Amino acid sequence: MGGGNMNKMMKQVQKMQAEMVKMQEELGNRTVESTAGGGVVKVTANGKQEVLSIEIKPEAVDPEDVEMLQDLILTAVNSALSDSREMVAREMSKLTGGLNIPGLF
Repeated sequence: MGGGNMNKMMKQVQKMQAEMVKMQEELGNRTVESTAGGGVVKVTANGKQEVLSIEIKPEAVDPEDVEMLQDLILTAVNSALSDSREMVAREMSKLTGGLNIPGLF
């Protein structure tokens, strides 16, 4: 492999990394929503797997059954984070053409 080829490849890798940084910033602004218990608990997360908001409808709050509410919140949070990771993976694979490049994300 000649030196010119190597330079060209490095430029492509750098371009891809720059695009990925931009993509990660964009994904950080994108949100996913997940609900549990038929919508009584709603969790919104962003592309950085950060939970932005948790909404709990009054009917979900039962002082006699706090555990159920905790389970609903846990389910909705985990689902939102999972959806967020899937969204990121989907967008990243569009960028890399399905190449799995270790260490980039």
